[in-house]
Amino acid sequence: MGSDEEVDVVVIGSGMGGLAAARTIAQFGGKRVLVLEQHYTLGGMTHEFSRAGRFRFGTGLHYMSASAGPFLGFMTDGRAQLSPLPDEYDALHFPGFDFAVPAGKERFRERLKERFPAESDAIDRFFRTTRWAMAGLTARNVLASFPDGVRKAGAPIVERLFPSAFRLLRDQVARSFRDPRLRAVLAARWGLYGTPPASSAFGYHGAVPLTFFMDGTAHPVGGPQELNRVVLEILRRYGVELRPRQTVHEVLLEGGKVAGADVEDTATGRRYRVRTDTVVSAAGVRNTYALIGKSHELADLPEERSAVMLFLGLDRSPAEFGLRGENHWFMPDLDEPDGVHRPPGEGTLYVSFASLNNPAARHHTVELLELVDPKVVDQWRGTPGAERPDSYRKFKDELTERLLARLEERWPGFRETIAFAELATPLSFETYQRSVRGSFYRLAATPQRLRSARAGCRTPVRGLFVAGQDAWGSGVVGALAGGLMVANAVLKPRQLGTMWRAIRSGGITRDAAGPWEGYLRVARIEVLTPTVRRFRFESLDGGTMPFSFVAGQCVKVDLPVAVEPIERSYSICSSPGESGFVEIAVKHEPDGLGSGFLHKDLEAGLAMRVSGPHGEFTWEPGSAKGTADPLLLIAGGVGITPLMSVLLAAADAGHTGRVVLLASYRSEDEVLFGPEIEALRSRLPGLEVSVFATDRQGRIGYDELLPHAGPATRVHLCGPAPMMQDLIGRLAELGVPREAIRTEAFVSGRSRETRREKAHAIAVAAAAAGVTKFMIGTAVGAPAFPCSPGQSVLDAANAVGVALPQSCGEGACGTCRVRVLCGAYETDDRGMFSADELEAGWRLACQTLPTGDLVIGQ
Repeated sequence: MGSDEEVDVVVIGSGMGGLAAARTIAQFGGKRVLVLEQHYTLGGMTHEFSRAGRFRFGTGLHYMSASAGPFLGFMTDGRAQLSPLPDEYDALHFPGFDFAVPAGKERFRERLKERFPAESDAIDRFFRTTRWAMAGLTARNVLASFPDGVRKAGAPIVERLFPSAFRLLRDQVARSFRDPRLRAVLAARWGLYGTPPASSAFGYHGAVPLTFFMDGTAHPVGGPQELNRVVLEILRRYGVELRPRQTVHEVLLEGGKVAGADVEDTATGRRYRVRTDTVVSAAGVRNTYALIGKSHELADLPEERSAVMLFLGLDRSPAEFGLRGENHWFMPDLDEPDGVHRPPGEGTLYVSFASLNNPAARHHTVELLELVDPKVVDQWRGTPGAERPDSYRKFKDELTERLLARLEERWPGFRETIAFAELATPLSFETYQRSVRGSFYRLAATPQRLRSARAGCRTPVRGLFVAGQDAWGSGVVGALAGGLMVANAVLKPRQLGTMWRAIRSGGITRDAAGPWEGYLRVARIEVLTPTVRRFRFESLDGGTMPFSFVAGQCVKVDLPVAVEPIERSYSICSSPGESGFVEIAVKHEPDGLGSGFLHKDLEAGLAMRVSGPHGEFTWEPGSAKGTADPLLLIAGGVGITPLMSVLLAAADAGHTGRVVLLASYRSEDEVLFGPEIEALRSRLPGLEVSVFATDRQGRIGYDELLPHAGPATRVHLCGPAPMMQDLIGRLAELGVPREAIRTEAFVSGRSRETRREKAHAIAVAAAAAGVTKFMIGTAVGAPAFPCSPGQSVLDAANAVGVALPQSCGEGACGTCRVRVLCGAYETDDRGMFSADELEAGWRLACQTLPTGDLVIGQ
């Protein structure tokens, strides 16, 4: 056993329930929280996996309420972006008839009355009963978060007040309606919480398909992983430590209360103990009680169902078959609508089309889900995945074939579109979800569960709590609610008041001073020259842009060129006064991974993750010494992009001062924004434009600068590094103050790759020499700070809280200027300095990689 650690709270499992508990306890309780996740990926059932280098699949979140709601709004700080499913979001298929579920409870009610007019009054009574059942479930779950004495006293009262919540779904629809078709419609979609009508409590059915989804449904833009990414980012901001590949073998007890956790780091094999008096388990009630040796106390709870899931990647869009993104439910018959006694592949089948509902999806996918008895894989249970016999493969192949046949029967020709297929069985969920016997929704949603003292967030052990689906209900948001119930049990009353006020606010408002981050839609792609294209981004709903910017700033765009996106920075070329869109112009570099995707693969309509604005290469009317000062804009090639935004901003502001644009291109075929600049002449009376084709006229030099540059000139310079380095020196000769010269460089993916390669080589060489760190001193006498081999000066400074000026972090903006006074290093100057400045030691901190101890100044 390794050395002990000590924290305030340990959370087992990084599903949404565990993360909700971790955040609330850290944020409102001020506790040090450690999250331990057995999987190599954090996020529980919100994580995704990829196959065939292009298809991405969700593991548990298929659709959710059309409104993020206060719980999810809180967990994502209001950053959740949802794409609505079609208005008729669930298509139910029964033998002999179909029924489409529309968004809106009243519309659903009216459609039921149209189809079943003889049961009109009964339908109204049923929906009143549904409200009571939902209220009963809520009351029961909240009560379960109270101390044991309060729960014991209140539980019988809740059941007397809300008997329908505890009634079987099958019995409730039978006592409500005569028509078997109407019963089937209203009992359908039990797959959303996993327990068939013959054994499920009506409270769960009333809460999920008949309440939570009634106002319409949606899919996360960017996929479930986007919620995961945002939530994890926020947790780290609150100091929550997150560790993947950590298996908790035992929750340690002393005197009947929690004392710690026995943990194994499965990546290294190291065993260690974490001392704590509070453990929150988001691993499910059954796993939690196993960790304290009390599994026998759950014998009265019915066994849960598991699932098989078929993941399909398609070569063509499902829209070719008339599909719009709605979910399809296939019920085998009316007498046995749940199909639980049928062989796997022939029961109730759910089919979703995530790629049609995710505007950021590049490739089309389909996911099929059927809930099954976990016994179907008993004969292979306990055998390692790589050693399972051929019979297991045969079982999966035959089951896949049965599922595909059902799709083909409904949509002839569908099979021909399939490029990839992979089937997950209960054994898959045992492996990756670590659920007992592959239970997909954890505890079965039965009346026995509602009556059990063991099914809730509290346990008999002081300091041990259960979060996630077992503490509230099924699904990602249900698990999240379960995490909040743990906070109800752990936090002090004053802290709880603050927490619930924050949750009711539905998330925080973005700090206007910081960059916005989210998805924008590519609205238009325009060819400007043979090598340059302009791309317009709009908000997903076509409304006002979610951020504003200053002329000269840039956005960062995640480009889905492979399974994992790459990030690139591109200057904005549109006007800051335009609220409906932003535009960038990008040159296609022959070996450029990012520009290659933008020019060859990107199509209008795709949503892209964007953050902005970024950068300090800015200009605002009157922002320097005054509007009378000459403004000199110098561009090389596509470096004119941010300067176009400057010109548009000046025109919008009615700028009357002198503005000079010197733009050079390799040839006349590469000249950019000619019509736009010509149109600006009438709006900018002081505009002077000179365009140079270097193949005929040569580069911009001293003579070209002489009529325009002087001590009062403000300069914005953007272009290739050699050009910028040369012109900075020429401008200095003409008396332009260095602080009046703003520079920006375009950074290619190749230069980033080169820096990563250099960093790796430095780290390897240091390790071989036994060097674990370099020290960076400062000329002002502040304490030196460490730098790991391969780290840049900027990253090392940020890691220890040493303040250095910075913006883009990638060598484009030139903000992080530092002077290296002595020491060994490798760097890329990015063309941000003149020869004299380089001689004096000026470098970019984000590009400078120490190979020994350094001393820097500013």
